[in-house]
Amino acid sequence: MLKAQYYLTTGKDLNLDNPESFNEKIQWLKLHDSTPLKTKLADKYLARDWIKEKIGEIYLVPLLGVWDDFDQIDFSLLPDKFVLKCNHGSGWNLIVKDKSKVDLNKARSDFKYWMKLNFAFIHGCELHYKDIQPKIIAEKFLESDHGMIDYRFYCFSGNPTQVWVDIHSGTPYHLRSIYDMNWNRIPMKCTWPNGGSLLDKQPSTFEEMKKLAAVLSSEFAFVRVDFFEVNKQIFMGEMTFTPMSGMGSFDPPEWDKKLGDLLTLPQEKTVV
Repeated sequence: MLKAQYYLTTGKDLNLDNPESFNEKIQWLKLHDSTPLKTKLADKYLARDWIKEKIGEIYLVPLLGVWDDFDQIDFSLLPDKFVLKCNHGSGWNLIVKDKSKVDLNKARSDFKYWMKLNFAFIHGCELHYKDIQPKIIAEKFLESDHGMIDYRFYCFSGNPTQVWVDIHSGTPYHLRSIYDMNWNRIPMKCTWPNGGSLLDKQPSTFEEMKKLAAVLSSEFAFVRVDFFEVNKQIFMGEMTFTPMSGMGSFDPPEWDKKLGDLLTLPQEKTVV
């Protein structure tokens, strides 16, 4: 199934016996390195304790509540602005900018549906999601004058190597520019259009983000560590072990191999 989905998405045969490209190595990691720790860190609720222990609670987006079912939520206790999300997948969230305008029937229907899904099998065997116990969490709504920008550090064996800067994630207007660790823009695109000079401004906390990313990624052959900057304060986004499910569209295509060369696969830990 994984090989078929990989071919349908990328147009390429998947070589799991001798993976060389970044995309191929991410597929190998899905099958052979989906550890319990990765499952914990993919869980948007449980990951908070691990992150707090590693770098401190100051970097966590304030938690407003956690529930096992949508019908347990007392919306009267939540502020006018907040973010409601499932802990066990990606993109399953509701951004609330005005609580009075929330369509509760639609929100209930969406979350009831999402809570029944297993994200591990939606985009290609992302097995570290498989055993997450679904929950709904509410977090403080973060906002910026220029729109929320994701700073996504690609880290190889504890070394942040690139930062993928994304804006308007989760919308058709998603843009992405990619930089090295000296904030030089790299001439490549992956999946989303290049943001160009729109995203060229280096965040004031960039050096601190790099240090935090190194700490958080030190135990993994590869992980993407995400941050936001709001009023010169860093907030942790998430840790992503299989970005784009390892099926990103690189332009120029040789960057798939260049990133693959940076990823040293560990010894096999999980056999599926």
